[in-house]
Amino acid sequence: MTDTSALPNLPATTRCDQTVAWQALHTHFAAQGRDFDARQALTQDAGRVEAFRQTAPYISADLSKNRIDAQTEQLLLELAEQSGLAAWRDAMFAGLPINNTEQRQVLHVALRSQALAQECAWGAAIDVEEVRQTRAAMLAYAERVRADDSITDIVNIGIGGSDLGPQMAVLALEAYRHPGKRLHFVSNIDGHELAGVLAGLKPQNTLFLVASKTFTTIETMTNARSARAWFEAEGGTDVARHFAALTTNVKAAAEFGITTTFGFWDWVGGRYSLWSSIGLPIAIAIGAEHFDAFLGGAAAMDEHFRTAPLAQNLPVRLGLLDVWYRNFHGYTSRCVAPYHQGLRRLPAYLQQLEMESNGKRVDRQGQALPIGTSPVVWGEPGTNGQHAFFQMLHQGTDVVPVEFIVTREAAHTLPGHHAKLLANAIAQAQAFLQGQQGADGARDFPGNRPSTFLVLERLDPASLGALIALYEHRVFTSGALWGINSFDQFGVELGKVLAKDIEPRLASGDVQGLDASTAALVRQLQG
Repeated sequence: MTDTSALPNLPATTRCDQTVAWQALHTHFAAQGRDFDARQALTQDAGRVEAFRQTAPYISADLSKNRIDAQTEQLLLELAEQSGLAAWRDAMFAGLPINNTEQRQVLHVALRSQALAQECAWGAAIDVEEVRQTRAAMLAYAERVRADDSITDIVNIGIGGSDLGPQMAVLALEAYRHPGKRLHFVSNIDGHELAGVLAGLKPQNTLFLVASKTFTTIETMTNARSARAWFEAEGGTDVARHFAALTTNVKAAAEFGITTTFGFWDWVGGRYSLWSSIGLPIAIAIGAEHFDAFLGGAAAMDEHFRTAPLAQNLPVRLGLLDVWYRNFHGYTSRCVAPYHQGLRRLPAYLQQLEMESNGKRVDRQGQALPIGTSPVVWGEPGTNGQHAFFQMLHQGTDVVPVEFIVTREAAHTLPGHHAKLLANAIAQAQAFLQGQQGADGARDFPGNRPSTFLVLERLDPASLGALIALYEHRVFTSGALWGINSFDQFGVELGKVLAKDIEPRLASGDVQGLDASTAALVRQLQG
């Protein structure tokens, strides 16, 4: 772990619900915000669309269909200022240990720009040359794999941040993938997933990437051992050539039979790790040049978040909107609807990013929070969602803000498809806004249902990098206002600990000390 004792103290911040602006927002919400109608605002204010349009690197956003006006946004900006958002942001970029519960720095941003890494380097916080050499070695290995025609299939074995990010990015950048390489992702400890992948592979043509920082993650190591057993049983003879590890535990990897390893650092959290060596499957899929463009897009968004005034800062505006909806309107979920098949795993990726980061019930000091934090994040690609859950979004009893993501250009050449796709996305946002007065109640749509519209020119490595970084900084913004540590995840551990106790009981039948319900399940499922 990096020694943080020489770093300056963390800046003083104020939890958002303890500010003067918070009370002003409550007054404003009761007087105007609760019944705000975006339809009327768009009709009465000719400048609304322009005022709520925001551009950032590779992305433009239309916020005008949201239940927010200039006064609301001004009060939210005052809330951000009084909470110390800018100081907390600057502390992250400066390399201070803002992950206070684990006394760690949060510097995944430094992986995206060498210049920024040098700026963040408080003392020995970041060994910039080590970061450069590790990336260079990882990218060189990726290029060797790409050039090796005998390797046709790459299987990434990981879970959580070691799976969701790389899988999402590889799918999103399919148009840039090496045509001779098939990428597979295995994460679930349920053997059906690994067995299904292995069934279509040949050991002599397969490379396995074992992604686990500690090389002890139970799901990952169980799958890795089963993959090695399959490899050897099917006639594979060179584990060192056909297995590589993304880990800091070089000794454990060597004992496994792996000699090619790429590490990363404890200032890179799991759900922010696709920018590190965990991104090796992305680099194999799209190549070093495009991987650098992926990092560059994220770095451009970092610079926007770091330097743009809060009022013209897209991650900040989105994060403040999230606080407005969660804590004042009481909306408990948000739907992400990417109108691009390549982004089909983006909602799952964002679930971890936001819900693992901000799904906390105590603040950084361990005090119970009297306010809501992370919403439930969910979604599916359009137009599939229109024929599934959009019914509830239009006419259900709960209001769920929707986030549309589109690209102006398509990567395919099939005529007519992309115009229909874009027309559907625009029309759905319009329908959520306008609603419909039906001849009877069954056909009545209330309207005034909020949505945000994000537009990318195209889905390429740079724009995807910027989009992911946008969401990272948005989550940072809301978490900073709520006063929580967005960078630990202790809630992940309890179930893992208990599972270690339950597993031998399933073999022995011993239920001593268990509650009655758990004991009954052990007896029922005992093997």
